[in-house]
Amino acid sequence: MAVQKRVVSIFLIQLVLLAVSGFNRVNGAGLRTGYYDESCPDAETIALKTGCEASVLLNATKEGGAEKDGFLNLSLRGFDVIDDVKSAIEKSCPGVVSCADILALAARDAVQLTGGLFWKVETGRRDGRISLSKEIDANLPFSNFNITQLKQNFASKGLTKKDLVVLSGAHTIGSASCFTINTRLYNFTGRSDTDPALDPTFASELKKKCKPGGILPVFELDQGSSTISDAQFYKAVRQNRGLLISDAALLDDHATRAYVKRQSKSAAGATFGRDFGKSMEKMGRIGVLTGSEGEIRQRCAFVN
Repeated sequence: MAVQKRVVSIFLIQLVLLAVSGFNRVNGAGLRTGYYDESCPDAETIALKTGCEASVLLNATKEGGAEKDGFLNLSLRGFDVIDDVKSAIEKSCPGVVSCADILALAARDAVQLTGGLFWKVETGRRDGRISLSKEIDANLPFSNFNITQLKQNFASKGLTKKDLVVLSGAHTIGSASCFTINTRLYNFTGRSDTDPALDPTFASELKKKCKPGGILPVFELDQGSSTISDAQFYKAVRQNRGLLISDAALLDDHATRAYVKRQSKSAAGATFGRDFGKSMEKMGRIGVLTGSEGEIRQRCAFVN
């Protein structure tokens, strides 16, 4: 279980990485399944057992803070797991498998461990050489985005409204701090009020633990089911018990609201597992470096 919890956190890194990497690149040409079948046939097995362009893994340099230091990435965990996987693969196939591909594979395996969701991971990515925290904070969708802002953000990455609502289902895993929801609880419109879209009973429960101006504790994004990949998140959203403003926003568009309602009818979701895999494959093609671009890092936290 301890290993599983460490690996699960990699999923969050993958979502952040693929949602914001290579902001003006949306093709993924050069990727394919089985890319390492000849050059490093055990790569995927090693990644699973050890438990994008991977710029989120780089440490800060004198030029400025790295992506992992961006405000929206401060809660990311699991970098040590990626380093362990990279080290193991380097012993078997030195200089062949990129950190970006390791990250993509680890994310898929983490999700599979928490509920069986699976998708094919295309590989062949190269690692980037630049990592800037300002790019994360300027391009990642914020937790207080309304539906218009969310649709615009996803569209800028070549993702549809369906991708938006499907990938929001990733909130079936993970947590958010009291700091993240404080404004929603205590000063939603700047008048010391609570977001009226939040179920009053749920709001009262949160306020008992999250005090005005508080930073901790943390709350499960999917109350009671945050370590299992399922469709329970959509049930919570439909009941106005989604933790984040961006979760509640899914009810403010006809198409996303219809999807929430359809998936909320069962724990497994009508089509959530299949849809999630397709959207993750699509997102995995965003912002990648391939061919002779970038490099294959020897250590994920440092450029060569």
